[in-house]
Amino acid sequence: MYTDLNSDQYRQQFASRDPDDYQLIDVREDDEYAEAHLPGAINIPLSEFMARVDEVDEDLPALLVCNTGVRSSQAAMYLASLGYEQLYNLEDGTKGWLADGLPVERA
Repeated sequence: MYTDLNSDQYRQQFASRDPDDYQLIDVREDDEYAEAHLPGAINIPLSEFMARVDEVDEDLPALLVCNTGVRSSQAAMYLASLGYEQLYNLEDGTKGWLADGLPVERA
């Protein structure tokens, strides 16, 4: 399945890692992603996720994020159904990240 993480847990487990050692995937739509996203996140909107699933590397941990953790959990469940492992869902999403005053990038 997948593991839920909050913003603090994400930062503890992933922030000190080399960005090439895991994937941070934002599943929100393009306009939401452009407004603000976690640093280093790539955008694969949930509406395109099934068609673009080959962009997700099975061999690397994948952390999925959306606004509140709902869409990202759907993406995590889909990847799990395909046999992906090392899946994480940012359960408080970008909304929680922003509420904690953490840095974001804007496109």
